[in-house]
Amino acid sequence: MLIKNDEERLFLEQLTHEDFLHIGLNQVAYVKPTKGANRQSYAVHAADGTQISVMESYDTAIAAVRFNDLHLATLQ
Repeated sequence: MLIKNDEERLFLEQLTHEDFLHIGLNQVAYVKPTKGANRQSYAVHAADGTQISVMESYDTAIAAVRFNDLHLATLQ
C-alpha cells in the first residue's frame, strides 16, 4: 500500500500546471442555471468551464450528465 501511495505522490508531483488543469476534464461536469429564450434553463459545463449543452430543466441536465457517464460536481 505504501508503494502505491508513493507512486501516486510522485506522479502528482511531476504534473505540469497544464496537466493538472486537465485532470477530470472528460469525467466531471457541473450544472449551472442560465437564461435561455426568455426562460430559465440549465447549462451543463465540462470541468474546465466549457459549456456542453443547455437543457430546459434541472432534472434533464442531471440526466444528461449521468447518461454520459460523467461525475456531477457541486459548486458553491
